[in-house]
Amino acid sequence: MNNKKRVLLFIMALTVLVMGCGPKKQDAAKGDEATAKAEKALDIDLYIMSQCPYGVQAMQAMTPVVEKFKGQVGLNVDFIGNKKPDGTLGSMHGEKEVQGDIDQLCAKEISHDAFLKFAECVNKTSREIPANSEACAKEAGIDAAKFKACSTGDQGKKLLSASFDNSQKKGATGSPTIFIGGESYKGGRSQQAIEQFICQKYGESKKLDYCKNMEPAKEVKLTVITDKRCGAKCDPARMIESLKSIFMGLKADIKDWNDPGVQDIAKAAGITKLPALFFDKTVEEDKAGYEHMNRWLTKTGDYYIVKVRADFDPNAEICDNKKDDTGNGKVDCDDETCANTLACRPETPKKLEVFVMSECPFGKMAVNAMPEVLEAFKGDMDFEVNIIASQSGDNVTSMHGPSEVEEDIRWLCAKKYYAANNKYMDYLTCRSSAAKTDDWKACATGPIKAAVIEKCATGDEGKALIVENIKIANGLGIGASPTWLVNGKTQFSGVTPKAVQDNFCKANAGLKGCETPLSDDRKTKAPAGSCGG
Repeated sequence: MNNKKRVLLFIMALTVLVMGCGPKKQDAAKGDEATAKAEKALDIDLYIMSQCPYGVQAMQAMTPVVEKFKGQVGLNVDFIGNKKPDGTLGSMHGEKEVQGDIDQLCAKEISHDAFLKFAECVNKTSREIPANSEACAKEAGIDAAKFKACSTGDQGKKLLSASFDNSQKKGATGSPTIFIGGESYKGGRSQQAIEQFICQKYGESKKLDYCKNMEPAKEVKLTVITDKRCGAKCDPARMIESLKSIFMGLKADIKDWNDPGVQDIAKAAGITKLPALFFDKTVEEDKAGYEHMNRWLTKTGDYYIVKVRADFDPNAEICDNKKDDTGNGKVDCDDETCANTLACRPETPKKLEVFVMSECPFGKMAVNAMPEVLEAFKGDMDFEVNIIASQSGDNVTSMHGPSEVEEDIRWLCAKKYYAANNKYMDYLTCRSSAAKTDDWKACATGPIKAAVIEKCATGDEGKALIVENIKIANGLGIGASPTWLVNGKTQFSGVTPKAVQDNFCKANAGLKGCETPLSDDRKTKAPAGSCGG
């Protein structure tokens, strides 16, 4: 796993994937409005999905920012989705999101100023999008007839198609993707955080009036502990740069594990794995940054530990350096602590594993690809689903909350009791295909009994299953859902049957299933990605 993926664990609340973008050109018929936009001192380019909570959060912060800068800062908004060959428009959160995207673009087409009021209104009750569009158009003062004609007619679809093209051309696949002044922005999504970033970076050069009375950024002290033996995977450079976009006054002090006194500092902060990043109490002084990062911090005494993925144990055997790091006379894979690492895993022909989070949309896509793959390879593939989660003390946690842990356990219970011929996949694919619902029993049909899964999942048996299973992903350093592992050794990512087949066959040439044509609908589905890192 490269360091970029590690960074994603704690910056994922900031952005999903960030790529380039540019301001959207306005129709020449807009006249004064187009001229006003062209004269903005600074542009914010925002790429979102209308029902993505993170996109909604970003959009809600942008409106007051634009108002505060009184015409010197402009906001350009495009939407993220996909187009099928027949021209049908799609989005990750379904048809309602597509219509919600269209309604916002129609509001923007009619009046850019009214669009900001409209967007603010619909986002107050974003779960009701697009049912709240008509009332919000009225509230924003948008001509009802023009809005309806655009929203329900070809004009709205054309606007969204063009907007999807803009996002795709700029590589924007995660909601939100934000650029400020043409540069990628990864900082906090609160109004205060955005204002602080703009004034710190552009206030003087762009002569922004609002910034003249803004206080300078608070100094925030960050300590980073790494280990030169850990190499690139413990390199904190990217993490520090990401944090600098949140805390404008960040001061980072990088220390090596073997530097004098560092291990005492680590002990005081309760740190056992590297890389480790932690703030002192100065982090509280930057209220906007602290508010944004609070969910990613764990307070230990006087320290605020950043919840970054850290799996290098400086006191353990390093499994691929040909040295006895612990002094127990055992080198690399001879040390039993190395058993679950990728370096020491035995190669197992015809083996395919996928590591997922049960509520990750990309993990669900991967699971849904497997029935076609399993049918093609039949008895020539030993397939297994494993879970990605974390354990702290007696508690198991997962990215998408307690409900995901509960579903993870049900997946493992189904796997235990219905492993023969991968029958458990019927339950997994049913749950992965349906809209999110608590009614999991609707997918426990036929030979799969809800009572069996429930008894397992709600008792000590299910807890033991997940505690044991997540050791596999954690031992391998796998944190992105989905991650595939071929023959126990080779990682890849992908969500289509063809992608799985191609990568499996690279390591298992000559199998009959490698000749079977499998679907490859990357172009008609939502872009592949991952949850976590």
